[in-house]
Amino acid sequence: MSTVTDERPSGAPVVALGMPLVGGSHERAHGHGTAGLESVEAERSARLAAVRAGDVGSVHSWELVTAVDGPGTRLTVFLSGCPLRCLYCHNPDTMEMRRGTDVAADELLARIARYRGVFRATGGGLTVSGGEPLMQPAFVRRLLRGAKAMGVHTTIDTSGYLGAHLSDEMLDDVDLVLLDVKSGDPATYRRVTGRDLQPTLDFGRRLAARGTEVWVRFVLVPGLTDDEANVDAVADYVATLSSVARVEVLPFHQMGRDKWAELGLTYELEDTQPPSAELVERVRDQFRSRGLTTF
Repeated sequence: MSTVTDERPSGAPVVALGMPLVGGSHERAHGHGTAGLESVEAERSARLAAVRAGDVGSVHSWELVTAVDGPGTRLTVFLSGCPLRCLYCHNPDTMEMRRGTDVAADELLARIARYRGVFRATGGGLTVSGGEPLMQPAFVRRLLRGAKAMGVHTTIDTSGYLGAHLSDEMLDDVDLVLLDVKSGDPATYRRVTGRDLQPTLDFGRRLAARGTEVWVRFVLVPGLTDDEANVDAVADYVATLSSVARVEVLPFHQMGRDKWAELGLTYELEDTQPPSAELVERVRDQFRSRGLTTF
């Protein structure tokens, strides 16, 4: 494998993904990191031009998983870079693009092509996740267009905070959006992410207006997002989105805690316990009471 020769700081070592970024309870097989993908070798100016064109992106890892990041068996690509600073982020090493590996869009599309038979047999496809994939819209555009040209089902996993980066043309190549709605209360959302809630709400409404299928994800963190009024606010909002097919309530876990320490970052949820089964069901019932299919 070749190496990147630009002058970016190397940052902390990449930590392979083992669970969903949002801190949910789904189980994954061990991630591949960027194994099997050739990294791009380019001078700094050439690299920047390739990034702007969408020919090259900063990739954290990829893996082939079933029933986690959308329907069927999916090749999930995790891109580096995120504008949010979620307190429960399971992979904080994805927050900065400099920690990723430069990979060509054509390299990823070639790998996607290898699994078309699996996708057809299982109803799966490509999921672009992160980090926040819309930090790299040109690269995402290339991946989506290339996948759709092969007849592959496409999904984006996003907080919606950068939804304005997803043009209508790009949305034409998106079959499903996994929308992470982290809070229904603006103050709680800012506490959780360091950012404003409104862009996510606007993006969800835009998806509904277009008829784009949406699966909503909500991470349940005791003492942070579990307040009944906060959950009600999320559920009330989601119930207004006509294209939402399901809601997933993801119980908080501590399996990413060590990564914060490895990166020298302060982890504020050190003493937070996972929610009880009773709390998880209470929250799921709050969504179900609005007629939402909830897991």
